[in-house]
Amino acid sequence: MIRVGILSVSDEAARGVYPDTTHTALREALAAGPFEVAAYELVPQESAQIKRVLRLWADREGYELILSAGGTGLSPRDNTPEATRELLEREVPGLAEQMRACIGASPHVVLSRGVVGTRGRSLIVNLPGEPEDARVALEAIFPLLPKTIEMITGKTLTSQR
Repeated sequence: MIRVGILSVSDEAARGVYPDTTHTALREALAAGPFEVAAYELVPQESAQIKRVLRLWADREGYELILSAGGTGLSPRDNTPEATRELLEREVPGLAEQMRACIGASPHVVLSRGVVGTRGRSLIVNLPGEPEDARVALEAIFPLLPKTIEMITGKTLTSQR
């Protein structure tokens, strides 16, 4: 099983203005694969808080997959990609491009500035904040995740031919 941390980034949800439903959509999508959601946290769009959680989950908890949802758009408070980029050791631009290329039912996914990369043995993926957009973006790279995580961790997750 691939251990996953889900970080929701939203000022309004963190203040209790509305519930965070994005993490629920991501949990449902992950149920179709070899994934175990090990942690969930909701933070406002503050770089320091985003980096704190990403650092903790990658460096101490060692989650193989860390999904952040929200803060990837074009508003002045959207700073998740910048916060994430400061922590990445290597970017994986092909996965970010794949998410934006697979518009599916949600054309707004192309507006996401999310980045994907590695920190240690963790793959960090920035997803859009809207539940449907996050699901579409995740499903666009879903088939690639086990092999990508194998390459990062050295663990065997897929069947060998």
